[in-house]
Amino acid sequence: MANPKRKQSKRRSRLRRGANQFHAPELSKAADGSLYRRHRVNPVTGEYRGRKVIDTGL
Repeated sequence: MANPKRKQSKRRSRLRRGANQFHAPELSKAADGSLYRRHRVNPVTGEYRGRKVIDTGL
């Protein structure tokens, strides 16, 4: 089985691990003040790009 020729540096390992870290989703604010994820239907109002697409019962 092959073995690494050189020890991997701490910096290289940390750079790799840092690229895999969790990022919170970016949220946008609707006209009514509710927060929602971009390019998705607003679950509170049922609107997408200013049009009602889902009946939420509100």
